[in-house]
Amino acid sequence: MIHVENLTKYYAHLCAVDQINFDIQKGEILGLLGPNGAGKTTTLRMLTGYLQPSSGSINIKGLSIDKHVLKIKKLLGYLPESAPLYHDMLVFDYLKYVAAIREIDSDQKLPRIRQLADLCGINEVMSKPIGELSKGYKQRVGLAHAMMSDPEVLVLDEPTSGLDPNQIVEIRKIIKEIGKEKTIIISTHILSEAEATCDRIVIINQGKIVADGSTETLKQFASGKNIMHLCLQNADFKTVETNLSKLDGVESVTRITETDSELDVRLTCQSAGDLRPDVYRIIKDTDWILLDFHQETQTLENIFRKLTKES
Repeated sequence: MIHVENLTKYYAHLCAVDQINFDIQKGEILGLLGPNGAGKTTTLRMLTGYLQPSSGSINIKGLSIDKHVLKIKKLLGYLPESAPLYHDMLVFDYLKYVAAIREIDSDQKLPRIRQLADLCGINEVMSKPIGELSKGYKQRVGLAHAMMSDPEVLVLDEPTSGLDPNQIVEIRKIIKEIGKEKTIIISTHILSEAEATCDRIVIINQGKIVADGSTETLKQFASGKNIMHLCLQNADFKTVETNLSKLDGVESVTRITETDSELDVRLTCQSAGDLRPDVYRIIKDTDWILLDFHQETQTLENIFRKLTKES
């Protein structure tokens, strides 16, 4: 659906985006994460044709952003961080105006506005001036604007910025509903939102992509290690350490706690393979009683901080 290759953007001598590459599949919800100044908004502006890249290429449905920018814009819906709304207009009048700009057929304007009002939950404010709406409702109106032409790709830059927790949940539900039929790219600082909403996450830092994958993939491989925790009965640490250290891939066996009845240990393993079956086979061949056996996972917050911290 979308192919980005060696995408680069300079502002004078400042490199805001530095040769990034990624692909987005049809129907995918992609989360673009990064600290302030990482290059997220610049990337989205290039994807939507608002900014011209310094170098590199963007192809959407086989169309090049260099040669077919107007055709590509017709495929896209874009909601900037601050929704570009006319605050003195009524919501209904504003959406009618957007429908006219988007060249929606006359007999389709009203049904489309009603459909978007239902989808975005703005029926009760259709007769109110936009300037009197809360931030959450303004974002919903902006989302209806971006969806007016029924775009195949929806680009949302910080769609929940400045919203309260209830509004964030409501916007998230709308995005998930839209994502059943659309390809969506979301820029966000809210890690829980990305984890709950996105199929895939790309973390960008200082203009470069530092991670790309599903939340579970990032959690598993960010540390470069797999950590397993075992709680055993009828086992002494020395014997456990000797037996488990023989496995290829086990780097260390560490005692956490040990009492007369229980032994808690931590296994640090290389992440290349899953050693849980081998560990279990060793335990099965002994008289140890296995009380607990789980693999440690990192939080998305810890991964984000590790990958974006300054050197």
